[in-house]
Amino acid sequence: MKLEVSARIIYEVISSSTLILNVQPVKSAGQFLVEEHMELNQQLKMRELFSISGEKRFKIIEIPDAGNLMIHYRALVETEVRAVDAEHLDDIPISNMPVSALSYLNPSRYCQSDKLYKFAFHKFGHIDHAFYKVMAIRDWIYDNVEYSGGYTNAQTSSYDTITEQIGVCRDFAHLGIALCRALTIPARYYTGYAYQLQPADFHACFEAYIGGYWIIVDATKLVPLNGLVKIATGVDATDTAFASIFGNLQFVSLDVTANLIDTEFRYIDQYTAEQGYTYI
Repeated sequence: MKLEVSARIIYEVISSSTLILNVQPVKSAGQFLVEEHMELNQQLKMRELFSISGEKRFKIIEIPDAGNLMIHYRALVETEVRAVDAEHLDDIPISNMPVSALSYLNPSRYCQSDKLYKFAFHKFGHIDHAFYKVMAIRDWIYDNVEYSGGYTNAQTSSYDTITEQIGVCRDFAHLGIALCRALTIPARYYTGYAYQLQPADFHACFEAYIGGYWIIVDATKLVPLNGLVKIATGVDATDTAFASIFGNLQFVSLDVTANLIDTEFRYIDQYTAEQGYTYI
């Protein structure tokens, strides 16, 4: 299906700075960019780089002078989610995992899986199949962590979230990742545009590596799985931020949209263990 996504970002530039933007959807087997445009309100030097880890496309913008900076990015993206029978998602021993998945077994700044091992093993260790472990993690977070803004910040970690049991999509994703890693299931942070998300914003969820596939998991259950447009994946929010600032910029505003272009839309809800399938 086709989605039109956009991000309009405004900064007040205090002095010479460099801005690394991460708002462009990645190109992958299930995601094709039909067209994209990035417009700035002034002529600036800009180049694109691809990350050597995770899935990320960066725009590096050099801003020599003070003033107002407005960035408008928009893209038409065609996506396709594929159903996979959960029974075919056999557990993969660590010794057989690809090197690209191994780094997502380790604790990270916001996902302290080493501190959550006992909790994860007590709650989910009795479940034999990795897929059903991940489904149980997703449902536990949804049932026990209140989705509400204003209670967490950029310093909140998965350990904080499991203690305070409140947060937003970023916190839900970090907790899901940490619990998966504690059970030796590789998991990575996912950020993207999301159709039908209210209020409109960038959305965070996570992917778990099961049976040779990266499986989409959204513990918030706020949006349809086929309404997601992937921007980036990484170890956690540290390397998937939509903007990294080097210099002196003052953030002013952000407006994000994700609109359906197709005339027909079949809402693909969150998968469940009872349905016996999931989506990649």
